[in-house]
Amino acid sequence: MPQLPDDLDAVAVRTWCSLALEALGREREEIDAINVYPVADGDTGTNLYLTVESAAAAVEAVFAAHETGSSVAGRADAIRAMAHGALIGARGNSGTILSQLLRGMAGVLADGGDADHLRAALTRAAAAARQAVAHPVEGTVLTVATAAAEAAERTDGGLTAVVGAAYESARTALAATPGQLAVLGRAGVVDAGGRGLVAVLGALLETVSGQAPARTSWAVPDVLPRPADDCAAAGADGPAFEVIYLLEARDEAVDRLRTRLDGLGDSLVVVGGDGLWNVHVHVDDAGAAVEAGVEAGRPYRIRITHFGADRVHAHAEPAQRAVVVVVPGDGLAGLCTEAGATTVLARPGEPPASGELVDAIRRAHAREVVLLPNDATLRHTAGAAAEQARAEGVRVALIPTRAAVQGLAALAVHEPDRGFDEDVVAMTAAAGATRYAELAVAERQSWTMAGICQAGDILGLIDGDVAVIGADVPATARTVLDRMLSAGGELVTLVLGEDVPDTLADALAEHVREGYLAVDTVVYRGGHQVAPLLIGVE
Repeated sequence: MPQLPDDLDAVAVRTWCSLALEALGREREEIDAINVYPVADGDTGTNLYLTVESAAAAVEAVFAAHETGSSVAGRADAIRAMAHGALIGARGNSGTILSQLLRGMAGVLADGGDADHLRAALTRAAAAARQAVAHPVEGTVLTVATAAAEAAERTDGGLTAVVGAAYESARTALAATPGQLAVLGRAGVVDAGGRGLVAVLGALLETVSGQAPARTSWAVPDVLPRPADDCAAAGADGPAFEVIYLLEARDEAVDRLRTRLDGLGDSLVVVGGDGLWNVHVHVDDAGAAVEAGVEAGRPYRIRITHFGADRVHAHAEPAQRAVVVVVPGDGLAGLCTEAGATTVLARPGEPPASGELVDAIRRAHAREVVLLPNDATLRHTAGAAAEQARAEGVRVALIPTRAAVQGLAALAVHEPDRGFDEDVVAMTAAAGATRYAELAVAERQSWTMAGICQAGDILGLIDGDVAVIGADVPATARTVLDRMLSAGGELVTLVLGEDVPDTLADALAEHVREGYLAVDTVVYRGGHQVAPLLIGVE
């Protein structure tokens, strides 16, 4: 019989991850079936499984890295990897909260894995999860986590005793959730997220005790209420979209983001720290939720999910629609016009005013307009124009594109025949999945994020920040491409300035073809534009 751990070391953390993944795999379908809160979209079990799958993969990567060297994986490395993996892979409301619970535990268990540390870890986890949720509700996973933490604090003894008490108290709290949350009581089910947490705690108990806890048969009704049958049950009158993204941002910016998103929708959960966050919210205006992230920092891995036609208000037949796009050069203006867009030319040193954007919206003669500013500095200008147009009766969706290549990506997936909301979601996702860069010529000596540049140096800006300082355009462009493609990509877009020869595009396309398999390259002529080269990677 294997020796049972009296301390949560790295091997125990690895085992816990594996057993938790197995448990959620067994129960995923049943958890999905009882998912009626906050939205009856039947995916809580799947989201929890995918979240833990990401956590387990991160832990395995730590062990693999140590096995190739001479060191042994430590507890701190394993538990932090588990929390980080859950953070970057968190899915849905439940997965996002679970990732914060694991992050709270990791902050304590990295320093020790005995019973005392575990008590403190469960307490911190429950508190951190509540702080991450904008409006905590009892009868949910938060209630289950709090019950587990309180039981652990009351329990003397070793690791097995503490985990056992936490698990049993979590089960008791879960059984009581239908009496705490009306939607659960009407459906005759326990909270889906709470049930997932009980499965994760059960896996921890099996890790430290060597015995799998007896499975509880939680009742699953033959027929669950549909959202349209019970508005209160599933929030049928709630927002139409779920928006999730990872965000690189400072703490103070995230505080402002929470306030902004709380005013846009509900089910707001923001978890993470140390510069990396996972943002989850339900909204009607998906573009505004992403724009709020852009204002706070750098959002990426953007996922937007439509809750279905039953959740959309006034889902009318598709109306006449247009796209208004700001372009930095006359070459792109022609390209976008051919694609059916109304264009506004941003002349060098003369960004368009809000009045020009309003005029362009009027010229489009459409009841529905998608506005692509393609410049971070135009955020407020475009917002003012959108508000003015809305006041005139035009339905306007502002997608916060920060570069022309993001606008091209959005325009490429635009389909005027589908529903307005669906079209905006697709365009927003395409823009968000496109990293952007540009080459510029330094006008004077100055300090940059990449060091000190001299007048005449070629600067490679990636996502708005100077990342490369070079002596010539071809070499700098190759370095920028290599840095961008190191994170993956399927398509490279090159937009050449007026004075840039075609040979540069050919050379860069060859560089991509030789160094990166299955990555395609498309080239456009931007005409008279400030930057000699614009780059996009999707």
